[in-house]
Amino acid sequence: LSGGQLKRRQIEEALLQQPDLLLLDEPTNHLDVDAIEWLERSLRRIHAAVLFVTHDRAFLKRVASRVLDLDRGELAGWNCDYSTFLKRKAELLADEAVYWAKKSKKLAQEEAWIRRGVKARTTRNEGRVAALLELRKEFAARRSAVGTSSFGISSGEASGMLVLKVDGLNFSYREDSPIVKDFTCKILRGERIGIVGGNGSGKTTLLNLLTGRIQPSSGSVTRGTRVAPVYLDQLRGSLDMEKTVLENIAEDRDEVHVCGVKKHVYSYLQDFLFTPQRARTPVKALSGGERARLVLAKRFMDPGNLLVLDEPTNDLDIETLELLEEQLMSYTGTLLLVSHDREFLDNVVTSCIVLTGEGEAVQTAGGYAEARRVMDAAMARRSATVAGSVPQRSGETVKIAPVKRKLSYKEQRELESLPGRMESLEKEISEIEAALADPSLYSKDPVWAAALAERLEPAKAELDDAETRWLELSEI
Repeated sequence: LSGGQLKRRQIEEALLQQPDLLLLDEPTNHLDVDAIEWLERSLRRIHAAVLFVTHDRAFLKRVASRVLDLDRGELAGWNCDYSTFLKRKAELLADEAVYWAKKSKKLAQEEAWIRRGVKARTTRNEGRVAALLELRKEFAARRSAVGTSSFGISSGEASGMLVLKVDGLNFSYREDSPIVKDFTCKILRGERIGIVGGNGSGKTTLLNLLTGRIQPSSGSVTRGTRVAPVYLDQLRGSLDMEKTVLENIAEDRDEVHVCGVKKHVYSYLQDFLFTPQRARTPVKALSGGERARLVLAKRFMDPGNLLVLDEPTNDLDIETLELLEEQLMSYTGTLLLVSHDREFLDNVVTSCIVLTGEGEAVQTAGGYAEARRVMDAAMARRSATVAGSVPQRSGETVKIAPVKRKLSYKEQRELESLPGRMESLEKEISEIEAALADPSLYSKDPVWAAALAERLEPAKAELDDAETRWLELSEI
């Protein structure tokens, strides 16, 4: 059984006990979307009180009727649903900011007054000094709102237009149970693709097939030019649990290189909400959310133009999750993503590959909502097949796929010549960039340096045009 299947069984066993109080800690982690929707229906039906901790915003919106907010050591109850809570909490924080701005101004005025050397002789002055001391204590005891993550994701050097070409992909662990069967697709630069399916359907396996971590039974996956993948896997296997946060990021160095720029390691870790004290903590003592942020910090130091994320939202707090969404939406590279988080998928991806079962993989535009319709349609087809009949609407016509025209002789020759042309342009671009990276070139031969700089962008444009034409001809 997969982790999600085991978790569903545990929840089912808890529900069968018909408890008066059900406690759930991150119940949607590792569940597929079908299991999450089943859990939502089950929780709405039962008569027990349910107390749960979750980062799944869609789950919160569908299930929670009250919200307990733990903020800066204080627990506050909100008698409303999650969407209403977000609006009211934003208003509260805005009012709090105004309050402390006024307090800060008052403190500055009183500090200026005391610095002028006013002696606390009179009763009035004594009272003012006492009030200043109380104001200082209030500021010292104040706990600011939790800091916000501020990391960014660089895509490094742009890849070619074609990132991955998948042709007739087949894979199975057992002959009678294919994971993917005869799957063909093209993944282009800038696409953000979600892989969706039930637990055990092979989402991670397909991700590993597409990225070359495992080899297909048959068919091929061809990687395009200048593709530099960066992996973030659900097992958090890149962390050394015995080492500190600092050692995992920088070993014994004071600085790290982030997208080619030097940055002090403490400053970089603070972008991910690690204080200097927390940075010296062993990883094994961190919470799940802290470990998830550390994986992000470690992976995002190196620029990559193909970002591969397997369940990145597990254990992330909502604030970090929402910032990750923003960064992924502004990411200029290509994204391959496995996630069970419906709102995350809807907000981030531009298309989905849906594993509907029995080896079928279907591409669909849009996020989870569109993928859900594909999954429901596949389930209906299988149910109809089991029942012995496939429903067909009255008057429904069967669409015949148009006959694909063949390439002309000239087009075939052009298609055969384009890979060599692209390779030649890539080599030229690489040589120009290497030459321009030498600072001495500009003093030794400024005319040649200017000529190379002038040639670089046209060469890149020619390469993009060649890749686009190659894609067009490949589709015929």
